[in-house]
Parts: sequence; C-alpha cells; structure tokens
Amino acid sequence: MQAIDGKAGTELLMLPEVLDLAAAEGFLEMMRQRLQGGEPPCIDASCVETLTLPCIQIILATARSHDRVSIKNPSLAFVSAFEDLGIDWMKDLILCTDQDEPQQRSDAEIKDAESQEDDSEPSEQQSSDDDGKREEAAHLELHQVSEAAMTKRILTIDDSKTMRDMLMLTLAEAGFDVLQAVDGQDGLDVLGKERVDVVITDINMPRMDGYEVIRQVRGNPDFKTMPILVLTTESEVQKKSLAREAGATGWMVKPFDPDRLVATVRKVAP
Repeated sequence: MQAIDGKAGTELLMLPEVLDLAAAEGFLEMMRQRLQGGEPPCIDASCVETLTLPCIQIILATARSHDRVSIKNPSLAFVSAFEDLGIDWMKDLILCTDQDEPQQRSDAEIKDAESQEDDSEPSEQQSSDDDGKREEAAHLELHQVSEAAMTKRILTIDDSKTMRDMLMLTLAEAGFDVLQAVDGQDGLDVLGKERVDVVITDINMPRMDGYEVIRQVRGNPDFKTMPILVLTTESEVQKKSLAREAGATGWMVKPFDPDRLVATVRKVAP
C-alpha cells in the first residue's frame, strides 16, 4: 500500500494491483490510522487488477464507519468486483476522476458572491448564538442516538481477525457496544462473563464450530430467546437448515452489506 499526494495536497492511498488477504490487513491498518487522525479516506484504485473478498468487505466497512469514502479513478476490475457480488456500493462510495475538478468561476461571479456574503453576514452575537444552538442540538441528537444504541451489546464470534475488525468498524460506528471472540469456545466464555444482547457467529471455526455454539447457547435457559445471527461464506440450503434446527435466528452470507447488517441487528435486538 502506497501513499501519494493528490492534486490539491490531499494524500491518497494507492491500492496495489493485487489485493489479497495480506494486502487487506495492511489496508485495514491504514484505514484505521486515517480515521483516528480525522482524515477522510481517499483511495486511488486505478491500478487494481484483482480484488479479493476481504478487501471488498474492508472498503464497505470503512465506508460505513465514515461519512463517505472517495475512490479516485476506479479500474474496471475494481468496479466489477463489487458488481459481481451484487453489492449496492455506489451509495457508500464517492467515485471521482481527474475530470471531476471544480469549475473555475469568473472574476465577476467571485465578486458577486463575495458581495452577497458581506450583505448576509450575521452579527458576531447572532453568529455566536447560532453556533451555540447548533452545538447543543448536535450534542442532544448524538446523546439520544448513543444512549439508545449503546444499551445493546453485540458479541461477534469469528476466527478471522480481519472479519472481526470489519464487524467492529460497522457495529461500533452504528453505536453498538461490541465484544469479540476468536472462536466458538471463546464465545461461550465471553457469554459466561458478560451481558450480551445479540450474538453474530461464523460457522467454520477451530475448537468449536458455529453449530455447536448455537446448540450450547440454546441449551442455557438464560439464552433461550437471545437472537443469534449466523454470518458465514456458506450458502448451502442444507447448512442453513442445520443452523435453523440448532436455534439460529437468522443467516447472512459474507461479504455483508453494512447497512443491511446494522438494520438486521436493530430488528432482532430485544
């Protein structure tokens, strides 16, 4: 992964030709650093020839964790990778090309705009009052959303660190409190110590697979009605039936759509 300077001084992340699992982990770390630094992610995808599922999922999760993600000059392979999976990603990503530069305004237009700004400029006191009201409204709205969502605690069980991090990005940004477990047995250990409202589990894991996790959870009277969502790459009808018989509430196939995942969790959360 390489950082380059954009035309307007904005640093871009240049994606390599092949985005495999190793590249996905490096990309996730760079995205995390960008978000912590408060910089909007801006990615140059012009060189991408191969895009694997983990990187697709990371890009979607990052888009869900930030207002928008800017993609500069996406290659045909980059665009096709999302379309082939039937993912509606255009609503989460901004596509931009070298031609997408702001149009230059004439001197007359600039002067006219400046004149209008001067005429409509509020007084210092009015501006201060308005800023205070906006900050108070924003604080109240954020507090109300956070208070409602943070009462819900989600346990994600997956042996893939990349997938756990992507789920964390998506769910935490939506306001949920997220706990993580590295396999089925670890998930049961967490359930024995922590309050959990919804479980999201993978199927194929070491030590204990997802089917056994569901059976063990349903065998505990305290968890008889707790929602359990399966998130896996498996899509066979027979395996879905096994999960349903074990007591799963729902089944989702990777890669997940961030908005749909959040909506599903909110729907089943008690």
